[in-house]
Amino acid sequence: MSDSRASRRQRNAPTINDVAREAGVSPMTVSRVINGEKAVRPATRAKVDVAIAALNYAPSAAARSLAGGEEMRIGLLYSNPSSSYLSEFLVGSLEQASGSGVHLVVEKWDEQTSIKAVIDHLLRGRIDGVILPPPLCDLQDMAHALVAANIPAVAVATGRSDGELAAVRIDDRQAAYEMTRHLVSLGHSRIGFIKGHPNQSASIRRLEGYVDALDEAGIAVQNDYIAQGYFTYRSGLDAAEHILALPDAPTAIFASNDDMAAATVAIAHRGGLDVPGDLTVCGFDDTSLATTIWPELTTIRQPISAMSRAAVELLVKMLRARRAQDEDMPAHLVLDHTLIRRQSDAPPRVRPRVVGR
Repeated sequence: MSDSRASRRQRNAPTINDVAREAGVSPMTVSRVINGEKAVRPATRAKVDVAIAALNYAPSAAARSLAGGEEMRIGLLYSNPSSSYLSEFLVGSLEQASGSGVHLVVEKWDEQTSIKAVIDHLLRGRIDGVILPPPLCDLQDMAHALVAANIPAVAVATGRSDGELAAVRIDDRQAAYEMTRHLVSLGHSRIGFIKGHPNQSASIRRLEGYVDALDEAGIAVQNDYIAQGYFTYRSGLDAAEHILALPDAPTAIFASNDDMAAATVAIAHRGGLDVPGDLTVCGFDDTSLATTIWPELTTIRQPISAMSRAAVELLVKMLRARRAQDEDMPAHLVLDHTLIRRQSDAPPRVRPRVVGR
């Protein structure tokens, strides 16, 4: 390790990202080792342990005591098809939990597990509160069950502004409006849209923002230009294939997340279209995928790590207030988003496109 790198380590406490980099694994794998999960190969566990020792990393801030001297345990339930989104979310949650001196328990949930079983598992594990990233942030039965069990929770990236749980989100409708307006400003009037999963309220808000911008510009909304996606790369392939097969195909496609936007770029290239020369493609989230494909994606930056950090911080404040018998109404925080321009957008080409068959 160089002198300059060593000095940086001394000035800044190592993070779970640093441990993952040192061990050559993902932050999620580091999390599994820290939480003692069995589904980690011994050789991988050993690499992570060596990295933790080498960096002098202290999970959960060395179990610092909290109000009342009791350990605080919060759960993070996840069920997300986008690994890039989940990775960023997990990094922010673990780093904030470490800085707040709380123990973070990461649990996967799937539809085969009943909500009652999940609640019972949380209660048996002495979980004080829960973080719900998408799509669980919009699962109303889960929210009702948590409230009934008196387990505080924070929903993250929900499109709802009036839910019964505390929430951390962005203004999805405004963000999608700004991206669509940006495409209109480039000269596009035939703009396709790939919707997100219908079980997430943010998907509805993003579609509303797209429609708002078209209405404002006096551009008729064409239902053929709108395809259903499910926030997965596979669904993006199917949606883009459908849209680009239209006789008068769009000159731009705005996908509701980066995974589906990346799939759209792949379909365009397979059809002999240049991106952005023949087709502009834009995404949403600004996950690592946005800068690992070619061309790099113009996208909406949703501050995923910052949102997960804010959720952990908010939940800890709620739990401390509860222990002090000073309960407040659930808070709803709205963080800023940013439109990030890269290489995947351009004005529409004047000459006819040539599509390979």
